[in-house]
Amino acid sequence: MTMRPRRLSVPLLLALTMLAASGAGTALGDDVPWFRRALVGMEVGPTGAQSGSDPSDVGYAADFNGREVVRRCAEAGSEYVVIWARDGEYAYYDSKVAAKCPGLGARDVLREAVEEGAARKLPIIAYCVVQQGGQYLSSHPEFAMRGADGAIIPGRFCLNSGYLETLKALTDEMIAYGVDGFHIDMIDQGFGAPYGCWCETCRKLFKAQYGTEPPAGATWDEGWGRMLEFRYESSRRFERALYDHVKKVKPGVTVDFNYHGNPPFSFEVGQRPVRHGENGDFLTGETGVWGFSALGVGLNAEFYRAATPGLPFQVAIQRGVRMYHDQTTRPLNDIRWELATLLAHGAFVTMVDKTGYDGRLDPVAYKRIGEAFRDANAGREHFGHRPVQEVAVYFSSRSRDWYGREHPDRYFRAFQGAHRALVLEHVPWGVALDENATDATLAAFPVVILPDAPVISAEEVARFRKYVEQGGSLIVTGWSGLLGDRGEPTDRSALEDLIGAKLVRRLDSRDNHVRLPAAMARFPFEPLLAGIEHDWSFLVEGPAAIYRPTTATPLGDLLEPHRTVRQKQGKEGTGWPLSAGKAVGPAILVNAVGKGRVLTFAASPDAATASEHPIVEARKLLVNAVRFLHPSPHFRVEAPAFVESVLTDDPETRTLRVHLIAGVSTPTTTPPTNRPYVIPGLIEDAPTFRARVVLSITPISVAAASPTTTTTLDGKTISAVVNDVHGVIVIRY
Repeated sequence: MTMRPRRLSVPLLLALTMLAASGAGTALGDDVPWFRRALVGMEVGPTGAQSGSDPSDVGYAADFNGREVVRRCAEAGSEYVVIWARDGEYAYYDSKVAAKCPGLGARDVLREAVEEGAARKLPIIAYCVVQQGGQYLSSHPEFAMRGADGAIIPGRFCLNSGYLETLKALTDEMIAYGVDGFHIDMIDQGFGAPYGCWCETCRKLFKAQYGTEPPAGATWDEGWGRMLEFRYESSRRFERALYDHVKKVKPGVTVDFNYHGNPPFSFEVGQRPVRHGENGDFLTGETGVWGFSALGVGLNAEFYRAATPGLPFQVAIQRGVRMYHDQTTRPLNDIRWELATLLAHGAFVTMVDKTGYDGRLDPVAYKRIGEAFRDANAGREHFGHRPVQEVAVYFSSRSRDWYGREHPDRYFRAFQGAHRALVLEHVPWGVALDENATDATLAAFPVVILPDAPVISAEEVARFRKYVEQGGSLIVTGWSGLLGDRGEPTDRSALEDLIGAKLVRRLDSRDNHVRLPAAMARFPFEPLLAGIEHDWSFLVEGPAAIYRPTTATPLGDLLEPHRTVRQKQGKEGTGWPLSAGKAVGPAILVNAVGKGRVLTFAASPDAATASEHPIVEARKLLVNAVRFLHPSPHFRVEAPAFVESVLTDDPETRTLRVHLIAGVSTPTTTPPTNRPYVIPGLIEDAPTFRARVVLSITPISVAAASPTTTTTLDGKTISAVVNDVHGVIVIRY
């Protein structure tokens, strides 16, 4: 259940909770929109037409029954149902706009679902696809995106064409059925090249706006900058127009758009993190190990929170093992782990089920989903509270576009690696986005990490300066601030006054090393050496630069790698790391600015943590910097690295909660393809693990939320043993 945002009322908690706004935990009445009352729900649609369908295939979805879907979802504990009404091939109701699924005959799945939902007082949300053209695009080529050569781009609708009117007509039909909302999916502009549309409508709109013809491709110059902006605005305009239309027809009907503004999605989809997260009543995204990694579950949730501060956010997960339509069912504990992670991070969660080819439902899937939902509802009071966050991981959408370009992992690696380091070391974290970051946003965090963000504007630099001058701590890594507005090389750092050093040169190598001398073990720098061998050169794989200190204190050594004669001759690649060569500059710079400090890594411990050589020392280096800059946090969690910890606060009841979620995957073997990229194993067993929480205050009481967790309190230290995938420690203060 998502809750209304609340203000902190206790002075101590003003210091403790460095937070983005979220909800809190009381029951809400029926007059509150369904998405503010919901904790868990389901989305159900058929399997068999996702790659196209022959109209003669009347066996497909013949038994897809809206009444049965709603009944089974309700029995499983679902608080709303998202029913497939229109996908890329068919409508599953009596539509006059789109072709109806032939296997349904006279039946109308949407009507069945709405009638059953009304009888059970269960909100029914219509699922409707935008892209994935199928038969409709084939019969309406005037709506197709076109390449620079004028040829149709297969499977893509142009958002500037008259296709918007089709979506309006479809939503009008569904509103007449009495649906409670729309989930609009596939609102992207493609997930690969070509990146743009050159149909006549787009050409005219572009020329009217910019006075010139659009570039013929991804030229990564001023013209391409206009094309990026044109694409972003096209997506925003389409979403807002469809949203406004629905609200005009029936204001109480909700609209949410499936969001592709977060990693691993990049500019190609035509979305910016904030601009396209705020166009619906709430933001909807998706997670899953299959496409986003185990760590992506919590990261995506906090990304959605940051994109739409103060609003609820929905996250879709799936019951299948590998992809939405694979007809498998995950083990119960695998489902419980993902569900608990998202709920702990404040999302409301939609489980996606794809029926069998004929539309029938898998009884084992609904049994397991029901068990997971009952488990979530039993702990309902522990979800939806304000997160406690110590460190912000700063996301630069301009660096994503102009540094990552057509290889976005070049930027994402450091952002995701910083997140990984914080999770594995149990440092409470959040996300700050360049589009909506403010002085107040940054000031809410004791520490901000700027992970390898080369493209930083003058406005951002000024904001970082104010943040540090007023007492904040900034960590700068890799090439942050070292490229121009369009990713072009520069001869100086945009951050040089903050970091207290001048750029000598950027290293071309990625297999760089760091060495920290034993002399750093003396006060005040000893925290930087925790868990790292002294005088040892270790790999920190990622971008690096040589700096000459001006006002900063230099620490340790950055070492460039050896290169063989063949490598120097260009006859051999440098994709795999070589050993450390000579020292070329300081590894770390520490600079005092006003009341705060800036710590700069000449290398990229964040990128290294997400690299193919993620040695433990690289992540220790980054987290040691956090502890050096913020040595006395109000909460410190100690737990195994396979446990993700999430801290939340409910100031009205003066209750802190520590969620401990264990993602213990089973070992796996060589993958059938793409060796050595191993497919993660599933979570089958409920583990037993120990954890400690060290507080800066003595709590009034400590208790476990369920009998599978035991706690003991010794002064300000809580010890816990958790015998499950998810345990919650409840702390009254």
